[in-house]
Amino acid sequence: MGPAPALVQATDTVHLAQGEAVNWTLVTDESGVLLIDAGYPGDREAVLASLAALGYGPADVRAILLTHAHIDHLGSAIWFAGEHGTPVYCHADEVGHAKREYLEQVSILDLALRIWRPRWAVWTAHVVRSGGLIRDGIPTTQPLTPEIAAGLPGHPRPVFSPGHTGGHCSYLVDGVLASGDALITGHPLIRHDGPQLLPAIFSYSQENCIRTLSALALLETEVLAPGHGPLWRGPIREATDAALEKAGAR
Repeated sequence: MGPAPALVQATDTVHLAQGEAVNWTLVTDESGVLLIDAGYPGDREAVLASLAALGYGPADVRAILLTHAHIDHLGSAIWFAGEHGTPVYCHADEVGHAKREYLEQVSILDLALRIWRPRWAVWTAHVVRSGGLIRDGIPTTQPLTPEIAAGLPGHPRPVFSPGHTGGHCSYLVDGVLASGDALITGHPLIRHDGPQLLPAIFSYSQENCIRTLSALALLETEVLAPGHGPLWRGPIREATDAALEKAGAR
């Protein structure tokens, strides 16, 4: 079992759990918990610990909402779906990816070519330990519809944000933007924290990642719960402007 995640309160109903290498978001109401993303397969105990810290167990998870279907965000959702029948939802354009009808993920070869760098070596070892090389999907994944979203804790509003994957989707809930990997604030492979994109090697289309930043800038929110890195507070346009500048697109 890895260390318990840091649990940061974003609002009365939204908490960001920061695992060793990836985050997930917990949204609570009187009916239970919505998980937005679920860490690596090896993060299962950390996900359970984050639930327990708020007074919940696995049976209280009403649904898991994926920003995208990379293994570090989908991982423990495999267990929840298989053991507890927890519904798993994502954007319609990401459902096939979550079911593993295809895979949009950095290749083993691309990782191997960079493993001589110390940060990459340490991170790759964590990926392997955490079950990051498995290719399992979740056959029961369904597209999120407005009707389903209206019945979930926090009534999440999808914000289509393709680029990192073809069907990547962020979510607005209780004024918080759960951005997945469309906009992050840190990563074990990156030296400096702050709003930015992941290295281009991890994204299906870096061009679309940059376009998505411009779209996210139009949102009215001042709290960012990213898929990697610490919680960020401030006008979302300031975050997207910083990320665009770091990407050389401003």
